Amino acid sequence: MKTNFIHDNFLLENQYAEELFHNYSKNLPIIDYHNHLSPKFIAEDKVFNSITDVWINGDHYKWRAMRTFGVNEKFITGDASDKDKFLQWGKTVPYTMRNPLFHWTHLELARYFDEFELLNEKSAERIFEETSAKVNSSDYSCQNLLKKANAEVVCTTEDPTDDLAYHKQIHKSDFSVKVSTSFRPDKAILIQQEGYNDYINLLGEVSGVEISTFDGLCEALLKRIQYFNENGCKLSDHGLENIFFEPFTQQEVNAIFAKKRNNEVVSNEEALKFQSAILLFLCETYHTYGWIQQFHLGALRNNNARMHRILGPDTGWDSIGDFSQAQKLSAFLDALDTKDKLTKTILYNLNPADNEVLATMIGNFNDGSVKGKVQFGSGWWFLDQKDGMTKQLNALSNMSLLSCFVGMLTDSRSFLSFPRHEYFRRVLCNLIGDEIKRGELPNDMEFIGKIVSDISYYNAKEYFNF
Repeated sequence: MKTNFIHDNFLLENQYAEELFHNYSKNLPIIDYHNHLSPKFIAEDKVFNSITDVWINGDHYKWRAMRTFGVNEKFITGDASDKDKFLQWGKTVPYTMRNPLFHWTHLELARYFDEFELLNEKSAERIFEETSAKVNSSDYSCQNLLKKANAEVVCTTEDPTDDLAYHKQIHKSDFSVKVSTSFRPDKAILIQQEGYNDYINLLGEVSGVEISTFDGLCEALLKRIQYFNENGCKLSDHGLENIFFEPFTQQEVNAIFAKKRNNEVVSNEEALKFQSAILLFLCETYHTYGWIQQFHLGALRNNNARMHRILGPDTGWDSIGDFSQAQKLSAFLDALDTKDKLTKTILYNLNPADNEVLATMIGNFNDGSVKGKVQFGSGWWFLDQKDGMTKQLNALSNMSLLSCFVGMLTDSRSFLSFPRHEYFRRVLCNLIGDEIKRGELPNDMEFIGKIVSDISYYNAKEYFNF
């Protein structure tokens, strides 16, 4: 049946929220400064086979929901047809109510396909056929999907060994959306991970450095940072359980790395010393090149060993961790700041218990040199939903300056995920509009509207300077 569930004032509960959203936020371009989109797909302007291909394949948010609902893995990551997978997703959607997937699903159908009927078991077949017919045309190619989203900048995430060939191809094209990258060197840091030496061998081949010593590792990473920088990179990104900061000597670090290269077991204490040393080296180098560093902290990954063996990482078996964050993070940032080598930094937490920790931590290192130099990042992963966004905005407002916030990102692999920016903007406008209604903020639309516009777009444009 037709529904007005997704309407012009969705999530906007009063006239002030409506005015802020429609007049000061809605139509601004999107700077999506962190995502996991495929640069290959963008460069080749991929056209997808079906709605399942672009919307369900690779989306571990949907996969977790379907598994919870009792859908067999055959219809999730298995060999079922695209249509059968979509029908199972359609059957699941009504029962995602109060999960952000319910909102995102219907926003995405509305914004990309002008489809306003609720997706359910009855409507799924028609919606599959009609949306797949659109998707399987050049009007819905990857580049056109980014244009439909009003994206101005998208920033993908690549390993140091990546040759950035697809980014180069995009830069040489006439594509109007700026596509950049961020440098993600976690595999070079996490010395206890399986396959570490094989990875270091690959890094050595790509960089042209024989990596037999810690200095050689640093040289190889420096060469890759230079290469990324030459190709327009302005950001790094790290996905870590927590920040490392253990006292070490250069002699210790050299010995630990040599031990690993000899395929000997590295202890937990040794790993922390090594990881502290390499992370400090990297972050000092980012400062030299004027990059922005991002730290995504607190994920407990690959919890289900059986399914990890079958499907590999990033397939929906991760959760929130309860790692200690404050002391090591403070000491690490202070070590960089003491040398005046702390670059612009964005901190994201996955555990909501750390909201106030990060919201206050940033104030320790905002030294007046740059507006919002150290940022408390937007609600991430399990927290990028209405409640998580609201709590992040409230913590940031209470402990720091919301007005300096660089706003939302998708952190997504999906080319249909950009309505998350709209979702965030609606939540932001409703939060502020409600306080205007209650008299907690002045009814000064010109002033407050500018702050909303800044958070929606202009702060990120200034901060990242793409």
